[in-house]
Amino acid sequence: MGTVAAQFSSSCWHQRRRRGLLSLGGVRARLLFLYLLVGGGGLISLSSAARPSSSKEKLQVQKHLKRLNKPPLKTIQSLDGDIIDCIHISHQPAFDHPFLKDHKIQKWPSYHPEGLYDENSVSEGPKERTNPITQLWHMGGRCPEDTIPVRRTKEDDVLRASSVKRYGKKKHRSIPKPRSTDPDLINQNGHQHAIAYVEGDNYYGAKATINVWEPKIRQPNEFSLSQIWILGGSFGEDLNSIEAGWQVSPDLYGDNNTRLFTYWTSDAYQATGCYNLLCSGFIQINSEIAMGASISPVSAYRNSQYDISILIWKDPKEGNWWLQFGSDYVLGYWPSFLFSYLADSASMIEWGGEVVNSVPEGKHTSTEMGSGHFPEEGFGKSSYFRNIQVVDSSNNLKAPKGLGTFTEQSNCYDVQTGSNGDWGHYFYFGGPGRNPNCP
Repeated sequence: MGTVAAQFSSSCWHQRRRRGLLSLGGVRARLLFLYLLVGGGGLISLSSAARPSSSKEKLQVQKHLKRLNKPPLKTIQSLDGDIIDCIHISHQPAFDHPFLKDHKIQKWPSYHPEGLYDENSVSEGPKERTNPITQLWHMGGRCPEDTIPVRRTKEDDVLRASSVKRYGKKKHRSIPKPRSTDPDLINQNGHQHAIAYVEGDNYYGAKATINVWEPKIRQPNEFSLSQIWILGGSFGEDLNSIEAGWQVSPDLYGDNNTRLFTYWTSDAYQATGCYNLLCSGFIQINSEIAMGASISPVSAYRNSQYDISILIWKDPKEGNWWLQFGSDYVLGYWPSFLFSYLADSASMIEWGGEVVNSVPEGKHTSTEMGSGHFPEEGFGKSSYFRNIQVVDSSNNLKAPKGLGTFTEQSNCYDVQTGSNGDWGHYFYFGGPGRNPNCP
């Protein structure tokens, strides 16, 4: 992986946010929904029955683990306690999907967007470059060619979820909808955000460089993440979303490590999609990077800064949505048939942070977003997205037009944008959550 450059910021300004998306249908998405509705791949059962007894649940958990954990060709023990299984590329979880039974793996995208910035250039700020970010499991070895690294799911991982069917899934409405005046939507079921966004055009991807932190999480059922959202559809029941970035989620992973993650949904987080490779969908082609594995090192307050770049783009020939991590690792793709709206293009892009506030009404969590410091503190102290770009219809990366911002409670988590020659469009974001102005 290429080295990760740390840079200074310049002036910032603050904007507010608005939003809206169109609404369509999708035959294949409905077929996919029905497949999951009847328990396709053993992932989902939309039964409203009470949680099963411990013995029955244990049996369900074991069946689920058997589906998720494919027989490995090699196993690597990570220093953080993870087990990484090297699975043959043709046996990965994606191919449990009935629409992918005869799928021919696309080994490489037919097109790659050209960027505006040199990822490793440093023309102002610190002259030394930071060490490259890696994943902790690499210290125990690497996966062989024609395999992919898969973080092994353990029994405790599934038991921490509210139910087997909800394991590896986000809650419904875990995405910002700033135009709404409905208090229930503004609250977002406890999800809060500090983001920048663009809308009003057809988008074919997005890119940004994000510095990596290890925010403190107040309690295990909360999380903190920094990510890119690729969005299509309405914010009712049919939202399409592709997401990637870093997160700290004790509930999902069982620790407080900062981890690379992805997510997708084609029905607003109801029945489709999941984190990482915890359901069939995303097809990985890379043998070096594991979804959901810890990334290291992380940035330190008033000290070294480490960042990662994330690029998501639509292959104009095959129609699949591709994911790249850093400058060297093309990880894989989401097949276009998974989506209705995103089968064509995205209508909104978002960049920024999200946390869960599960504290009872009237109080606020102290779970941190980003670095846990407000954006006005700037470089070395606050979390940032820099070199923000979108992919246009010609498959070129370009600066976004009309970048807006949004946060539900700016006294808890805030966002401030800016631009300069080195960082292009950028913003600082985040905060500590509970503080004297956010009780």
